[in-house]
Formats: sequence, C-alpha cells, structure tokens
Amino acid sequence: MLVKFAVVGGNASRDLGKRIARRLKAPYVEAKTRVFPDGESKITFGHIPKNSIVLVVQSTYPPVDTNLLQALSIISQVRKVSSKIYAIIPYMGYARQDRQFLSGEVVTMSIIAKMIQAAGAKKIVVVDIHSKTALNHFKIPKENVSAIPELAKYFKKMKLKNALVVSPDMGGSLRAKKFAGLLNVGFIALKKSRNRNTGKVLIQSSKVDVRGKDLILVDDIISTGGSIIKAAQFLKRQKCKRVFVACTHGLFVEGAEKKIKKAGVSRIISTNTIPRNTSKVDVSGVITESIR
Repeated sequence: MLVKFAVVGGNASRDLGKRIARRLKAPYVEAKTRVFPDGESKITFGHIPKNSIVLVVQSTYPPVDTNLLQALSIISQVRKVSSKIYAIIPYMGYARQDRQFLSGEVVTMSIIAKMIQAAGAKKIVVVDIHSKTALNHFKIPKENVSAIPELAKYFKKMKLKNALVVSPDMGGSLRAKKFAGLLNVGFIALKKSRNRNTGKVLIQSSKVDVRGKDLILVDDIISTGGSIIKAAQFLKRQKCKRVFVACTHGLFVEGAEKKIKKAGVSRIISTNTIPRNTSKVDVSGVITESIR
C-alpha cells in the first residue's frame, strides 16, 4: 500500500518544509501566519489532503514561545483532517530544561511533551536534541536524527590539511569522536566548567598540542556562544592555525556570531534547522530518511 504524505510548513521552517515535501514528492501546504502588534499569531492554511500522514514542520527557536504555540496550533488544526500527524521539530526549544538541576526549577520539557501529544501528534522527530532525557518525556514514538554526517560532508569538501576536531567540553566527546571518524582525523575534548547560577564559562584545560593545526570546534547548539568563544580564545593561545566552528543549531543570540568571529574563528557552519546566513548544511535528507 502506497503511503501518502502531506507537509505543512510552519512560519519558522518554511524552506525546510518545502525541501522535505520535494524529497517525499508530497504536497506542501503553507501555514500562513500573521503576527499582530500585540504578539498574537493568526494562522490560516488551505486544503490538506485527507487520509495522508501529515508532517508538521516547525522549529521552536526564538521567539521560542511564539514558534511553539504556532506549532501546537497547526497540529491541532491538522487533527481535524488527519489522525496521523508527525511533529517534525528540527530544533526543539526547552530541551535543556529536561530535569531539575536546582531546587524549585520547573522541568519545562515535560510540559511541552504533554502539550504536543495533547494537540494530536502521533510521532515526534527532532534533530540532534541537546538531551536524550528530553525525549523520554514523550509517550509517543520518537526519533532523534543526527546532522553530524551532513556537517562532516561539508567539511570534507574543504580538504583541510592537518585538521583536528575539538569538542568545547567533555559532554560533547562522543559527537566530536563521530565527526572526527567521518573525516578520518583525530579529536580532543576540552575540560570546561559552567556556573549554574551565573552561566559563566571557564576552560579548565591547561595545555593542548594544536600548534599549526586547522581546528574544527563541534557543538550541537550555539546560543550566546560563551563556550565556543572561550574555547576559540584558548586554542588561539596554543598557536593553532585556523579555527572553524560546526554546529547543528545556530541560535546566535545577543550578537553571538559577531563575538565568535572576533574571538578568531574563520568560519561558522550550521544547518537549516534554524535559518541563518551560516546555514550551509541541509537536514531535509536525514529527516526524510527517518520518516520513510
């Protein structure tokens, strides 16, 4: 039996939604969104083919709450014509609030999982979610796909000489190891600490052998860029050659992109989970493969 798909692209992920629809040879339905001066959103969209598996594509990057509410609204409306809705949330906001770190903190990810399910999603697909624990809050089928192979392909084409992959912290070691393996180069992970109350980042590594090497700093999310900036400054002091940055989700808030470049980074490459001028890597392929 031939599976019929339809794709509804939210305001935050129009281009990515269209790319997924093209790969699936599925109709694309645009969710036309108007945001009023007071911040309220009004969403209208046209005909959604009946008896289709409908993919609702909407990242929840800043403004996070607005994009999240739009995603919930679209899923809820689609539910009127389809009982099979896949929520494709390439960048899942609030994934870092997946457990209680300090007393009294709300585990927001748990609430979001309940809302997405209640709206009508029967499956959720995300890309390089910050924490696998975040997905455990969902009681529906879930899939976390990786953009690392696509990012590695991009850097392979650059043909860097004497390259080394660097994780800005020990938590990203496995990611850096995978990235380095795809490029057939070595990797290291820096030791860092972050103050849970102030967010201040410190690099605890004292010395690393990176002299004359081209370095690729690999991370999943870059928000304010604090960790990447500290790492780049530290590596530059160790007399490395060039520093490149690769990440799945480029949030770049508070002028992060400019600050990262100022820290000595030659180029920043991110994916189109969040549309930016750095979004050189397309994840529509890995998302489509996970759905097929």
